[in-house]
Amino acid sequence: MSRWRPPAESSTALITRGGHERLKAELDELWRVRRPEVVKALAAAAAEGDRSENAEYTYRKKQLGEIDRRVRYLSKRVPALRVIETAPSDPESVFFGAVVELENAASGECHRYRIVGPDETDAKQGWISIDSPLARAMLKKRIDDEFDAQLPAGPQRFAIVDVQYPG
Repeated sequence: MSRWRPPAESSTALITRGGHERLKAELDELWRVRRPEVVKALAAAAAEGDRSENAEYTYRKKQLGEIDRRVRYLSKRVPALRVIETAPSDPESVFFGAVVELENAASGECHRYRIVGPDETDAKQGWISIDSPLARAMLKKRIDDEFDAQLPAGPQRFAIVDVQYPG
């Protein structure tokens, strides 16, 4: 079995100012704080002797690899991102950064989502990626427009109730 993996789909390189700052802070914290701690612990574990039976050494090597992988990803991704800070000229249309309230046409339930970059999605907060099927379906729609979205659970019909842009 080989280690080759197919390349991941390229994601949209847009991000909010807050998301960009969080990624830069994560990169800085990994590189300046966590990595030196793990390297020091790894050196101490290596000094204990037989590495083949040393669980601490094995754990620290794995942890260092995970940190290095994330640092490598962030150091390439952060410079490639384009920070979007301005609201569009039409505040009633759905674009990147919008907080959108949707009504499901079938059930009448209302949901609130914020369209953000793929690096800052958070389901608990209702932040969905601009690359998601729902966000793609609602882009450029206006208040009171209805649209269909092909979701994993099947096709759904929604109406846009409200659009806001955080200041």
